[in-house]
Amino acid sequence: MQKDYAETRGALLGDLDGLSIEVDAEARIGTLWLDRPPLNIVSYRAREQICAIIEEFDRDDDVGVVVIRGKGGVFTSGGDVKAFPDIAPNGMSDLAYNIAAPERCSKPVIAAIEKYCFGVGFELALACDFRLATVDSLVALPESAIGQMPGSGGGVRVVRMIGLTRAKDMIMLAKRIAAPEAKDWGLVTEVAEDGDALGALVEDYAGKLNALAPLSLASLKRVLNATYDTSLKVAMELEGQAYEKLRGTEDYMEGINAFAEKRKADYKGK
Repeated sequence: MQKDYAETRGALLGDLDGLSIEVDAEARIGTLWLDRPPLNIVSYRAREQICAIIEEFDRDDDVGVVVIRGKGGVFTSGGDVKAFPDIAPNGMSDLAYNIAAPERCSKPVIAAIEKYCFGVGFELALACDFRLATVDSLVALPESAIGQMPGSGGGVRVVRMIGLTRAKDMIMLAKRIAAPEAKDWGLVTEVAEDGDALGALVEDYAGKLNALAPLSLASLKRVLNATYDTSLKVAMELEGQAYEKLRGTEDYMEGINAFAEKRKADYKGK
C-alpha cells in the first residue's frame, strides 16, 4: 500500500495556524513569525507546524540564520490553554519534541523577544541558540499558577541554565523575570532598548553569523548542545572527532588561507 507523505506534509504547512514565514534571500535570514495578534497565542497544531517550518528552513540554501519573532511587538503570551482539555489522551506527553526543533536545526536560531515571552513561547526561545530581548520584555513559565507545569522542555532547560535554586523559585512561584535580570541569570543573551533596536541587533547577529563557515557553525552547535547530555570524556571525544571531520572541508582551508593572506574569508558551506 502506498501513502502520499508529500500530501500529508503539504497539508500540514498549507494552512498555517497563527504563523507566517518570511525569507530574505539577500540577507540569508528565514523568519518564523508568531502571528496571532494581539498576544500571538500558540495553538496545539502550530507546535507541529513550527517544527516543520524550522526543518524546511534548515534545508533551504537561501537561509543561513533562522529568526523567531512575534508580530505586533509581542513575542507570545503562551499556548492556547483553553483548548488543552480537547487534546486526545497521550497527545501532550511529547510536546518537547516539536518545541526543540530550534536546537536540532543545524543553523543558528535567534529568538527575538518583545514584551511577553511566556509558557510555550519561552520554551521555544530556550531551545534557540540566542535570545535577544527588549529591555521591557518579561520571560516566565507561569503554568503552576493555573494548576499545571511546563511540558515542552522549559523546566529542564531552565534548571540546566541557571541552577536548581533559582529555577524552583522562578518556576514553582510562576515569577515573571524582566529581561535585564534574565540576562544576568543567563536566560537572555542580549538586551535592546526597544523594538527598533532589537531589529538592528538581530540583523547584526545574523550578519556576523552568516559571515562564518556554515559547516563549522553546525558542528560547533552540535558539540556545544551535546555537552548537556554527555560526560566530559564523551564530550571531549565528540569535539575532537567533529574537529577532525571539519579538516576535510573546503571552508576549513579557506579559513586558513584567508588568515594567512590577511583577507576576509569567502565561505561556501562545502
